[in-house]
Amino acid sequence: MPAALLTVILAASAAVSLSFGIRQTFGLFLLPLAQEAAIAPAVFGAAVALHNLVWGFAQPVSGAMADRFGAGRVIACGGFLYVAGLGMMALWPGEASAVVGIGLLTGLGVACAGSGTANSAVARAAPPEKRGEMLGLASAGGSVGQALMVPAVQAAILGWGAVGAIGMLALASLLVLPVGRCLEWRPAPRPPGGPRPVGLAGLPALARNALADRDFALLTLGFFACGFQLAFLVTHLPAHLALCGLPAGLGATALMLVGLFNIPGSWFCGWLAGRVRPELVLGLLYLIRTTAVALFALAPPSSAGTLVFAAVMGATWLGTVPLTNAAIARRFGVADIGALFGVCFMSHQIGGFLGAGSAAVLVNATGSYALFWPVMVMVGLMAAVANFVARPPRVALA
Repeated sequence: MPAALLTVILAASAAVSLSFGIRQTFGLFLLPLAQEAAIAPAVFGAAVALHNLVWGFAQPVSGAMADRFGAGRVIACGGFLYVAGLGMMALWPGEASAVVGIGLLTGLGVACAGSGTANSAVARAAPPEKRGEMLGLASAGGSVGQALMVPAVQAAILGWGAVGAIGMLALASLLVLPVGRCLEWRPAPRPPGGPRPVGLAGLPALARNALADRDFALLTLGFFACGFQLAFLVTHLPAHLALCGLPAGLGATALMLVGLFNIPGSWFCGWLAGRVRPELVLGLLYLIRTTAVALFALAPPSSAGTLVFAAVMGATWLGTVPLTNAAIARRFGVADIGALFGVCFMSHQIGGFLGAGSAAVLVNATGSYALFWPVMVMVGLMAAVANFVARPPRVALA
């Protein structure tokens, strides 16, 4: 592998590790912040839901900016936003700072520093025949942050309290800044006569044209279900396990296992993207994930069952990202891949907003998540069908 490509993959992995690793721990704070800072679980759940919605609507803009000005600069801006949001929450803990800091600022931060921006740089740097595999490697490397961050934050909550742990995350966000400097600091060179990125001015027309494509619209619909399922699990799985009377640390262990199993899962999905039509693999992925959700909901609550469920979900967790990027690149090329992934990802985060937010309302009203699991199954089946019926592009551009 050329040294320049290796640098891009390592920097993208580091950016995703930090940005996703931090946000993956938000579910651990749901109950501790209620006890320590009198932040109602419904309010914090709503803040995380807003985080997902802001992330989704900001992703097309940050992706277009990365296409136009270079992914590294956008990622560095994301680091500043993360520090501001988490720092506000640590210095002035309360319901207002949760909504503004977690909901708004870190939502903007992960849109700038997360996989949508980082992987656009990888897609442009990788040769077409290796693009899916390289995207899978970057996503797999990005899972390391989740695997390491969850137990570290759980230990910090036990040792320093929830507010102290958020302060630790604010300091960790500073590491995003030097990572951005190592990753496509300037726009990638374009071949003579090749397509140029549309930029912010052309983003609305680009989105309309892409969504007019039936099969891109189906890909986008499937991504809605992905966000719905994953945002619910990240935000509410630890609380669900606690309400079932399972050990207090099991939620953190489950989220750590998700990160660990996501490492080989993401790489394998990226490897498959170069050998099998990505939409077919996505359909199978959603089907496996939804079957695991159904079995977990039907089985009696247990530690062993939770760990198996976490391992299966981890193996399919971020594998959707390299597959979706590969599907977009095959259909539209890579000149606007950051913006196009952002358009698709907006649907993902609308799903995330509804998954995290409606579950917060439900548990506040009923004290249980029991009614939510059938909804998770139905949404997942919809995603599987949408991807199975999608057609390949008439002419593969990449």
